[in-house]
Amino acid sequence: MRASDRAYATLLDEIQSGSLPPGAVLGEVEQAARLGVSRTPLREALSRLGADGLVVQQSPRVTVVAAIAASDIRELFEVRRALEETAARLAAKRGDASVFSALADEFAHASVRAQDDRDAYYALIARFDSLLDASIANDYLTSALRTIRTHLVRVRRLARDNPARLAASVGEHRLIAEAIASGDSELAAHATHVHLHNALSNILDSLKGDAP
Repeated sequence: MRASDRAYATLLDEIQSGSLPPGAVLGEVEQAARLGVSRTPLREALSRLGADGLVVQQSPRVTVVAAIAASDIRELFEVRRALEETAARLAAKRGDASVFSALADEFAHASVRAQDDRDAYYALIARFDSLLDASIANDYLTSALRTIRTHLVRVRRLARDNPARLAASVGEHRLIAEAIASGDSELAAHATHVHLHNALSNILDSLKGDAP
């Protein structure tokens, strides 16, 4: 792996995990030394993160992790809704029914009570996303979805754990998978719409709860 790729992957993970929170300063000298790379590959990594919208440059040598405002989250979900509802429709038409039927069964038996359960659930969602991408067979759409998901990882971590919301999310994903498996494109899109509406409401409510 190239030094710039390694630096990018490390910084991306730290930003998404919250280890580098919004506003964190990413000085070239300090970050290059910390990551064990020279300043040229670090600049390449920061440039990629800037293109992703995850960092902003305050001066020629100082970059900071981009803030996330409620308005940013709403805009992100506007794009997410358009992309994911389209993807659900296409998956219902093009996907393998047996694959999504099996996923629906996994969601039916998923638990989110313990931390290990929640980790397994998030892994199941990632697998669902991957199989959805494969089924729609549209490189332009999947590329756009990957960009959105890069930001979603970060946004989700801003929301506090909400057991009731997680349990509802399990049922929502099950309905989406069942609709795709049955080939019902409109139900798949509608179920996705409802899921995203509820997810956005939960995130915004969580941010309000964190406000002083």
